[in-house]
Amino acid sequence: MRSIGLDVGRQFAEAAAIEPGGEVHRLGRITASPAGLRAFAAGLGPNDAVVLEATANTWAIAELLAEHAGRVVVSNPLRTRAIAAAKTKTDQIDAATLAQLLAADYLPEVWQPDAATQALRRMVAHRAGLVRGRTGARNRVHAICARRLLSAPVSDLFGVAGRAWLDRLVLEPDERLALDAQMRLLATLEVEIDAAERAIAAHVLDDRRMRHLLTIPGVGLATAASLVAVIGDVGRFPRPHKLVSYLGLDPRVRQSGARPAFTGHISRAGQAHARGLLVEAAHAAVKVPGPLRGFFVRTRGRRGTGVAIVAVARKLTVLAWHLLTDDVDYRWAPAVRSAEKLRRLELLGGASKRFDLRGRREGVKARRAAELVRERVVLEQAEAAYVALVAARRTRHAKDAAATNGERLDGPALSGPGPAARRS
Repeated sequence: MRSIGLDVGRQFAEAAAIEPGGEVHRLGRITASPAGLRAFAAGLGPNDAVVLEATANTWAIAELLAEHAGRVVVSNPLRTRAIAAAKTKTDQIDAATLAQLLAADYLPEVWQPDAATQALRRMVAHRAGLVRGRTGARNRVHAICARRLLSAPVSDLFGVAGRAWLDRLVLEPDERLALDAQMRLLATLEVEIDAAERAIAAHVLDDRRMRHLLTIPGVGLATAASLVAVIGDVGRFPRPHKLVSYLGLDPRVRQSGARPAFTGHISRAGQAHARGLLVEAAHAAVKVPGPLRGFFVRTRGRRGTGVAIVAVARKLTVLAWHLLTDDVDYRWAPAVRSAEKLRRLELLGGASKRFDLRGRREGVKARRAAELVRERVVLEQAEAAYVALVAARRTRHAKDAAATNGERLDGPALSGPGPAARRS
C-alpha cells in the first residue's frame, strides 16, 4: 500500500508518496482546482492511503479523494507540526513528512463528521459571522455617541426607545451619514440572523440532543446548536474531561523535575466560538436558582467572579456530556423556561402557532407567573440541598484528615499523643 502525503495550498498542492519498499519520491505539484484534484484522484487506487491536513476546504477534497483511494486521513495540523518540527520547511518536505507519518501510523487523525454535522457546522459558522458583524456595527454606533459626548437615557440603545432616541439626535452631516448607515446595516444583519436561526432550527428540530441540551439553564438555541455541531458523536469522548479539553476549558499544567505542578489559566484550545457561547450561557445559568448557582456562589467566594464563571462553563460542558451520553434531560431543569425554549425552537423550525382558547391573555400571564413562582421554590430547595451536601462532604473530609493525623476530634486521640502532649 502506498502512503501519499498531500500538502494543500490555496493554488497548488504538493504530493509525495512512500512505496511499500520504503522509498520516498515526489509525485509533483497539483493544481488545487476541481479539475486538477479530480485528475489526481483518478490516479489513485484501493491500495493507496492519502493524508492531508485540516484546512478550510479539507472535507471537500477528502470526499473527492475517497471516491478512488482506499483510505483518506485528515490530520490535526497543530499536533502534526509539533511532531514533525523542522528548521527547513517547504511544501515538498511537508508532503513527504505527512507520508512518512502515515506510513508509520504515527499521525494524529481528526474525526471526520458526517454530512449532517458538516452542514450544521457551516450554518453555525454562518450565524457566528453575522453576529460578529452586528456587534461591530453596534460598536461603531456607540463610538459615534462617545465622540459627541452623548449618553443614552435608556439601557438598551438598540431597543425601540433607544432607536427612537438615535433618530432624534442632532448631529453634524458626516456623523448622521455614518449613524444612518450603521442602523441600515444593523437592520439587514438582524434579518439575516433571523433567517440563519430559522435554518438552524429546521435542521435540528427533530434532534433529541438539542432537546436535552435546551433543558440546561442558560443554554439557548445558539449554544445548543453549536455544541451539537462541535461534538458530533459524543461517543468519541470516553469521559467528560475529554470534552472539556476538546473545548479548551481545561487548565494548563506545567511540571518538571521535583518541582510541584503549576496549574494556570484555561488552555483555550479547540473551538473558540462554542467556548465563548458556553461562557455566555454560564452568566445566564447562575441567575437561575439551582445547583449551578450554588456552585457559582461557593467558587466565587474562593476564587472571584471571573474564575467562577469559567468554572460554571466547565460544569455546563460536563453536564452536556452526561445528558448526551445518557440520553436524558437535566434533572433540575426550569420546566417553564425549558418549555418556552423548546416552543421557540419549534416555531423557528416552521411549526404552526397555537392559540390558548381557555382564557384571555391576562389569564395566560397569570398562570405563567404562578408556575414560575412554584418552579422557583423547587429550584431554591434544590440549591439548598446542593449547598448542604457540599458542606457535609467537606466536613467529613476534614474529619477524615484529622483522624489520619491523629488529632483530637470529639474524644481521645485515635493514635499517639495529642497536640498538647507533643508540644510539652
